[in-house]
Amino acid sequence: MKEYKPFKSGKVREIYDAGDSLIMVATDRISAFDVILKNKITDKGKVLTQMSKFWFDLTKDIVPNHVLSVDNKEMPEFFRQPEFIGKSMKCQKLTMIPMECIVRGYITGSGWESYQKNGTVCGIKLPAGLKESQKLPEPIFTPSTKAELGEHDMNVSVPEGIAYIEKFFPGKGKEYVEKIRDYTIALYKKCADYALSRGIIIADTKFEFGLDKHGNIVLGDEMLTPDSSRFWPLKGYEAGKSQPSYDKQFVRDWLKANPKSNYLLPQEVIDKTIGKYKEAYELLTGKKL
Repeated sequence: MKEYKPFKSGKVREIYDAGDSLIMVATDRISAFDVILKNKITDKGKVLTQMSKFWFDLTKDIVPNHVLSVDNKEMPEFFRQPEFIGKSMKCQKLTMIPMECIVRGYITGSGWESYQKNGTVCGIKLPAGLKESQKLPEPIFTPSTKAELGEHDMNVSVPEGIAYIEKFFPGKGKEYVEKIRDYTIALYKKCADYALSRGIIIADTKFEFGLDKHGNIVLGDEMLTPDSSRFWPLKGYEAGKSQPSYDKQFVRDWLKANPKSNYLLPQEVIDKTIGKYKEAYELLTGKKL
């Protein structure tokens, strides 16, 4: 059996070159505040892969995506080993556009902190008098540059984003940024409406896009997982306070409350975290993992 080594390791994912395709494996690692925590969250990789697949299928009418298969039998033999089952995605190779396409439908987190200071989020002026966790009149696109591991992403305005992408794709910055902005908003609206019908509010999320071999823009990376999104329960939602969540905000809050933890989680936090991830998966897809 041919052995494969990842050519790229992110905070959570390992990416392998399988010749004509990539194999993207979601590990059970978890990161917070740009640090990979010492614990693993059992089954987390499966939740991320299977949930991404669900959303990719739901939105392929809006924009094509990079998924070829999540069936390990359709991947090289190496990826049919137990540690890869359910966590692996065979994908098209893309030339990635180095931008995190963040979309916010509700005001929370760093956006709420910024709004309290000067009434803006990432330079976008918002109406006066908004409360924490309130739904915005329209979703806003607040992109950031895509940093290397260990560095921080930088928020940019759309004009700054165009100038940044122009460096990588001369003559295409405006076209690409405007297209991915429009895709980002359309994807968010469709998925947020669907999630609401299943009892989940998607407060914000991020997407990543690349170019296929024909130069078409394709949705890549992961999609609408608890790692890349804020999911809140619709039941009990009330603007004016922070919300309970199905995502890793729970881990962030615990780390903030326990600054001497040295990024080591107790078992009860691990159990609650995977419980939240699985609950969100089951609510959204109607299936057990």
